[in-house]
Amino acid sequence: MPRPDSASDGCGSVAIFPTTHWSVVLAAKRTNEPACAAALEKLCCTYWYPLYAHVRRRGHNEHDAEDLIQGFFAQLLERDWLHGVTNEKGRFRSFLLASLKYFLADQHDRATAQKRGDGGTLISFDSSKAEERYRLEPVDERSPDKIFEYRWAMTLLDQVLARLAREFADARKTHLFKLLQPFLVAGGGTMTYAQIAAEAGLSEEAFKKAVQRMRHRYHQLFREEIAQTVASPAEVEEELRHLCAVMGG
Repeated sequence: MPRPDSASDGCGSVAIFPTTHWSVVLAAKRTNEPACAAALEKLCCTYWYPLYAHVRRRGHNEHDAEDLIQGFFAQLLERDWLHGVTNEKGRFRSFLLASLKYFLADQHDRATAQKRGDGGTLISFDSSKAEERYRLEPVDERSPDKIFEYRWAMTLLDQVLARLAREFADARKTHLFKLLQPFLVAGGGTMTYAQIAAEAGLSEEAFKKAVQRMRHRYHQLFREEIAQTVASPAEVEEELRHLCAVMGG
């Protein structure tokens, strides 16, 4: 899986920190504004799989894990679970995992889980694909928390790669993207620049510059994805370092 060479290589500083999904939620956490609910739902839809993997690693079977995640999202979207979140502790990753642990403890105490089809608000995801994905992953003896963070990081990378592919497709350069992608990580290609450049119809120097531009754009998009899940620009660099450490560990 391609990943940034470092937390800051080629990225530069964040000149503008636009309104992001999580900052919208924090700003409106004590209200019923539609924008708040929509922003929270978008984040949850994106990052349900790390939670599913976390619950499975805790020993729940696939059906219970699905029910628990659905029940968790239903309560998260319907209740005022945001009142205790502060901007100083506003990373969505941390909030989501802490909220899930609270929910699981509550469900354990009640010895029940909210089931599907009860009329609650549900996040749509393909449970069969989730379980297939989980079973195909190599055996991982890390703790449920570590698995959650690793899957969180890999989900971010998947999002970035998908965005990058869409940008090339929109520019009608899908074939070029397929040729460039193996070089996204330094040393990742099995063929030389000269060999691939010929297939791309470019000089070797032009192909090298295209690789550099792709890597730079990849880093920009990676930062943007992280910015969606933190509350302030100052947290982006810290989250970058943390996620790079997670991927490296």
